[in-house]
Amino acid sequence: MPILILLLILLALIFGPQFWAKRVLTKYSRHRKDFPGTGSEFAYHLLNQLDMSNIKVEITELGDHYDPIEKTVRLSQANWEGKSLTAIATAAHEIGHAIQDNIGYQPLQARTRLVGIAQIAEKVGAGLMIMIPVIAIIARIPAAGFLMFLGGLASLGASVIVHLVTLPVEWDASFKRALPILAKGEYLSTKDQKAARKILTACALTYVAGSLTSLLNLWRWIAILRR
Repeated sequence: MPILILLLILLALIFGPQFWAKRVLTKYSRHRKDFPGTGSEFAYHLLNQLDMSNIKVEITELGDHYDPIEKTVRLSQANWEGKSLTAIATAAHEIGHAIQDNIGYQPLQARTRLVGIAQIAEKVGAGLMIMIPVIAIIARIPAAGFLMFLGGLASLGASVIVHLVTLPVEWDASFKRALPILAKGEYLSTKDQKAARKILTACALTYVAGSLTSLLNLWRWIAILRR
């Protein structure tokens, strides 16, 4: 029974934030006739206001994000063309990342470097962990398998580290960059500002779920190899 309860708590921690975030973003995605522009138009407006016209804005199918390598804010189709509170708040959040990049915000720079390393490390790590039994048999040295295991474990752990570094970056983009911009510019009513805070929280919590999922994936590999 305690194991079942622990499992339920773990699942709630992993999928709870993701479910809540999706629910909030969907709730405020309805079309607003009183909004003068779309998410993409708002993004362009903010960049002009901030004198950051060197940043590009593109539509994407890979989810809303800011690419610090290409200096590009990318918005999903719904937020690109949508006149909704979700579109406006999400655009402001991604512009928040562009601001971080523009001022040399170190946590963002660290995450950018780690993402590149983690992508390579994950592939190498997964391959190493699959090859552990083969290497151990060929080398006929038990320690060889153990060393491969440690190498693979460290590689997969890179993803966990990236997500942990990501959390403060996302929180900063939402509440130290985007929210002050929305409030100072008086782009939203008082009621909409409260809702925008929920949306910006949802943007950040998406990465909380990602962090916990990475930890679960790491634990799953360890459990498989212990059998």
